[in-house]
Amino acid sequence: MKTNHKGKLFRLIVLFMLLAMVLGSLASPASATSSSMPNYSGTGYWHTSGNKVLDASNQQVRIAGINWFGFETGNYAPHGLWSRDYRDMLNQIKSLGYNTIRLPFSTQLFDAGSQANSISNAPTPAWPQGMNLPLMVNGQPNNPLPPIQIMDELIRYGGSIGLRFILDRHRPDSGAQSPLWYTAQYSEQRWINDWVMLARRYAGNTAVVGADLHNEPHHVQGNPAAGACWGCGNTATDWRLAAERAGNAILAANPNWLIFVEGVDCFGPGGVTEPAQGAECTWWGGNIMGARDYPVRLNVANRLVYSPHEYDNGVFAQTWFSDPTFPNNMPALYDRWWGYLHKNNVAPVMLGEFGSRLNDPQDTLWLNSLVTYLGRNTGANGMGWTFWCWNPNSGDTGGILNDDWTTVNQTKHNLLVPMQFPLDGGGGPTITPPGPTFTPTRTPTRTNTPVGPTLTPTRTPTGPTLTPTRTPTRTPTQSGTASLKLQYRAADTNAGDNQIKPHFNIVNTGSSSVSLSELKIRYWFTREGTANQNFWCDYSAITGSCGNLSGTFVQVSPARTGANFYLEVSFTTGAGSIPAGGRSGEIQTRFAKTDWSNYTETGDYSFDPTKTSFADWTHVTLYRNGVLIWGTEP
Repeated sequence: MKTNHKGKLFRLIVLFMLLAMVLGSLASPASATSSSMPNYSGTGYWHTSGNKVLDASNQQVRIAGINWFGFETGNYAPHGLWSRDYRDMLNQIKSLGYNTIRLPFSTQLFDAGSQANSISNAPTPAWPQGMNLPLMVNGQPNNPLPPIQIMDELIRYGGSIGLRFILDRHRPDSGAQSPLWYTAQYSEQRWINDWVMLARRYAGNTAVVGADLHNEPHHVQGNPAAGACWGCGNTATDWRLAAERAGNAILAANPNWLIFVEGVDCFGPGGVTEPAQGAECTWWGGNIMGARDYPVRLNVANRLVYSPHEYDNGVFAQTWFSDPTFPNNMPALYDRWWGYLHKNNVAPVMLGEFGSRLNDPQDTLWLNSLVTYLGRNTGANGMGWTFWCWNPNSGDTGGILNDDWTTVNQTKHNLLVPMQFPLDGGGGPTITPPGPTFTPTRTPTRTNTPVGPTLTPTRTPTGPTLTPTRTPTRTPTQSGTASLKLQYRAADTNAGDNQIKPHFNIVNTGSSSVSLSELKIRYWFTREGTANQNFWCDYSAITGSCGNLSGTFVQVSPARTGANFYLEVSFTTGAGSIPAGGRSGEIQTRFAKTDWSNYTETGDYSFDPTKTSFADWTHVTLYRNGVLIWGTEP
């Protein structure tokens, strides 16, 4: 019988084909899955190319983030940790689709005497041993780590869930903004040294993408030597030159960081800052017109990002908001102020701050128009941004969070969603429930001026109290020695801004406890103008915190020396008592006019800007059952 070799060969070919098909069917699902997965960007350190920000694999990324402030204030820690655990906050930020946190801080944060405060360690169902314990020394309650180590931990945990951070030197001290990047207390060299320290500290940690060198440099009207210019050539005031000095020092220490440079407020020919000399003015930090002729020059290529700020009519009624073509007039203004840098492929633009309470329909028009300009539904091709802010306690803008520090202002958030950009696929960890409410020390004050208003947050009116006025009579004075005394500190020493912030501490020097409901505090001051006033309690160590005290404004008629009003703080029965030899603990109050106009505190009877720490002060008065027991009325 003759063997059919062709038949054998045919059967072998068929067998191999069938085997290949089987193996292919086994392999194809994995192959298909791999090819259909999104190629997410954001790995490693970031750099720039033209107007783009690229990751370590040269994939384009878009910064789409949020500001979370607090490190720059006297709390020396992010705000809201009196209410929630920091991990819950970061998880929620991630789950909402924000990919970057701009983290403001002050130079004072790094001083030896700066201590973090108002961080709750109360137990919650999610944290039965207590919230925020990793922010405590050895994990023990009520002993916060040094502020920079708290920053370390936020960055560590945030980085572990895929968030990125931009460090923002927001102000020299924790009290107020500064026109220049240095003050008499904090020199330029200190500013640079701190940046070099941070660049080295976070070298190798890709969660930190860069440095926003200084927040909102601006001119001082009528005094060019006291404020910032761009391109004027004076090394003491030229912000562009200072940004080069600091940026190059940072890159020498850590060449992988992006350098974010904000604008000034006013720019004209040769860097002049006065409108009378031809300068055009916009928001503090929002004018980068000068970079056309005077660009920032860094020693490491592809590291520069320009970062302007923009705000709405609710912050200050700039002239362009009353233009009859608003909001259609805005894109041309953005083009002139900073948008040309992106459109001409000069450098990336990252809008570092913009925010609104959306109290007026015009505010929504403004924000919608701005979102369209930055790039709605354009993915990585749009301009970068970090919204102001996460915190609800920004007086001019509010935040993404509502006043409960937990629920989300969906109207604001939904307007931002079309600009969001996932770095790793999103879908952050489960949000754990919040804990009980604590409250903080003072936040920075925004002072509006006709040209280039400050864009720093005030504390949000969390249920502000519009309190009635009444006419007082002289109060009888108790005879004998009082067993109580009142201590005071000025939490805001600026005598000409739009809020007054007295903090109090009642000390019981007697041998028996005293019910707080029997006591009233009076702070004597002068109100300029006729606007009504709002009262807020920002923090109180008494039982029930701020829920068990209230403030009332009383008009003094006839006016007395240094006072035509006083603020009277009273307590409910739920506030508890002060034990013998004990004290009430800190009571942080704040008040402002409803039109947010400035006070002139110089000469106010109770105001003493030298008392920045608690001290006995007889110009604030204390009453028990209607009888004056401490201090002297004006």
